[in-house]
Amino acid sequence: MGIFLDKGKIFFFSCKILLINHCPILVFLYTLCYNDNADVTVFWEYKQNCKRPIYKAMKLCSIGELYMKLLIVDDEELTRTGLISSIDWDSLGITEILQADDGVNGLEMAKLYKPEIILCDVRMPRMTGIAMLERLEKFLPDSIPIFMSGYSDKEYLKAAIKLKAINYIEKPLHPEEVQAAVLEAQTLYKQKLRSHRGEAIHSQEIATRLAQQLTLPPSDNNKIADLCLELGQSELLENGMNFTSVIVKLNGSVEASGIFLEDLQNDISHFLEHYHLKCLFAEKRVQYLVHHIYGRNALSPTTLSAVGSYISRQYDTCGKHLIAAGNTVTDIFRVYQSYASAVILLQNCFFFPEKTFLTENAIRRLSPKGPVPDFLQSPENTFSKYLLAGEEEHCSQFLDELFRYYSCNHTFMPNQIRDLYYQLFNTLSASRKKNQLETELHEKQDLIVDTLNNAFTYEELHKALKEKTAQYFEDAKNSQPENSTIFMIKDYISRNYMNDTLSVKDISGHVYLSASYVCTFFKSETGQTLNQYLTEYRMEKAKQLLSDPRYKISEISSKVGYTDGNYFGKSFKKYSGFSPSEYREKMS
Repeated sequence: MGIFLDKGKIFFFSCKILLINHCPILVFLYTLCYNDNADVTVFWEYKQNCKRPIYKAMKLCSIGELYMKLLIVDDEELTRTGLISSIDWDSLGITEILQADDGVNGLEMAKLYKPEIILCDVRMPRMTGIAMLERLEKFLPDSIPIFMSGYSDKEYLKAAIKLKAINYIEKPLHPEEVQAAVLEAQTLYKQKLRSHRGEAIHSQEIATRLAQQLTLPPSDNNKIADLCLELGQSELLENGMNFTSVIVKLNGSVEASGIFLEDLQNDISHFLEHYHLKCLFAEKRVQYLVHHIYGRNALSPTTLSAVGSYISRQYDTCGKHLIAAGNTVTDIFRVYQSYASAVILLQNCFFFPEKTFLTENAIRRLSPKGPVPDFLQSPENTFSKYLLAGEEEHCSQFLDELFRYYSCNHTFMPNQIRDLYYQLFNTLSASRKKNQLETELHEKQDLIVDTLNNAFTYEELHKALKEKTAQYFEDAKNSQPENSTIFMIKDYISRNYMNDTLSVKDISGHVYLSASYVCTFFKSETGQTLNQYLTEYRMEKAKQLLSDPRYKISEISSKVGYTDGNYFGKSFKKYSGFSPSEYREKMS
């Protein structure tokens, strides 16, 4: 059973094992439900153009002492999928399986999800398993590595021993050997955990597990009850206890924010003591922090406001953030309802300034704003008309009215607004093209999507559009229209640069001129030869693609019009000063 939220409506669906891909359309946000009939239940939120794909198989269950994550890093997909399917991971106490296709992506995944065990191939493109684990050692000193390789190389064995790998498994892999190595790794990790952290950390771990469990509709009340008793908090199970879930959404990941979560939790707990309240704390999906606040007395609006203000101040050092509080419930087995209402409310935070603390009462006080005004019936056409006519004042008034309407009307979902602004940015780009205004080579579709994704609030998104619009009118005033022939040549290159057979003859034929004349004319008008411009265009496109780890360098070479990978590498280094792999490493 799962929940899908779209335009204020909730739909339910069920699934078994879920493969999660951070793709351009959907991104996994919260696990909300769990029951006996479905292995995984999820809450989805729309998100466009997430650049870095993450592949993750996930199954939630309890293993008694602790949850464990295992990361499989191998450039052979068959090896990864074979390992996942051939071993009963539940019986080994592995509740979460992550996978990466090379050392670079493995490093990123490990930093993000902090797996306890890393099953890693030795030889991989871009970054070896040895190099990856050497880098990870300072971030995850307690993680247990297990190497696997088809090569019995003594030097690799020495490196594995140096990195304290407990095992070195030769390919082809045998499930029995892998299981034995994983069990040994678990034992070693638990020993490390006990020696490093002690009982206090163990209690914190139980509290976190409980907090995570409370975000899921209980399939088994005993699981929650057992965690409460293990934590020594039997009062949580008593009648009349009030619970309110408060979610903080950060602009970036928790790690990137520099938060010391333990210190932050302690500060918030000390503050809540003044109101005879306590808190269970959980980190969810990189940038979401959940606080289950509870006590015998329900949070009054005044107390809730004070708590929200304090929590907001605590997160000030993290930069931009939004906060939403769910409805109060009076039963620990219904806390997931408070959490789910906070998740839904968090959608509305997009229309408010950053650091806003939003409650159901605050939303309820906002009155609906009536029908859509006439000028918004076809906003793209209205915007285009003002742009092409050069009516800067009318254009500014239109955008101001647009912002006033949508910032006050909270019946819309954030993704509806992002879709609208995507069309408006495209309209602006098309107007630049029609007016033959010069644009940067890299100022294309991907930057529009980046702008949409990076806008933390509606105000930020609108400001970006206003700035681009102002730049449009400034360029229209100060720039001479580009020669129509030059414009046609550049436009043709932008649509055909990926064709490895693209030639001066093709370009000259497009503009109905001789090849020699086109070359001479282009050089005199732009100061560049036609081949120089084409190479520059291809190299800038290659730079964009190299920042996305989904693409192999060989793929990028063909995508920008080079059939010979070696020639592409030499051309790229000559242009940028770096080889493609060096540039990718520099950008990661």
